[in-house]
Amino acid sequence: MQQQFVETIKIANGKPSNLPYHQARMERTIRHFFPNLALRSMPCLEKLIAASDDMALVKARVVYGADGVELIEYAPYSMRTISSLQVVCDDTISYSYKSCDRSQLNALAAKKGDCDEIIIVKNNLVTDTSFTNLAISDGNCWLTPRQPLLLGTRRASLLDQGFIKEADITAYDLKRAERIRLFNAMIDFGEREVDAKNIRW
Repeated sequence: MQQQFVETIKIANGKPSNLPYHQARMERTIRHFFPNLALRSMPCLEKLIAASDDMALVKARVVYGADGVELIEYAPYSMRTISSLQVVCDDTISYSYKSCDRSQLNALAAKKGDCDEIIIVKNNLVTDTSFTNLAISDGNCWLTPRQPLLLGTRRASLLDQGFIKEADITAYDLKRAERIRLFNAMIDFGEREVDAKNIRW
């Protein structure tokens, strides 16, 4: 079955967010998996995304593969409530590219029990939740895993702006953290914050 990948882009008040970061990640993925497409014509998200003024908060989903962009969907977005996190361990999980195949992530997410979401630990290091990057506060600054499962676009932007710093975060670090923030293309930094006491082990 042909591999498919996806970029999820936030449109707020009619304007797409972080397009250069999405474009860069898509091009990196295409060069890796579909070098022939990279030589022919690289898709341009700025030309493909049709944002309009009536889009207050919309998720644009761009699916692409060997033949280029295959599908663009737009849907109103509502943020999930996340107030508790279950730690799950998996040393074999891999999600380096934003693939449409989320079967490994979904299998881990099913282990959340009565919590709202999971935190995935790989090789004794904190990585991501099942659908966001994360950062922990040690009281002085916000630290994000140096080796996340996925190099998120919001994460890249926050690093470039100096809001977060990379670090190897162990389970011990997570237990000592005061707060955890979850973020992705659709969730801004600070919109989802969990008290560390609501992490289950």
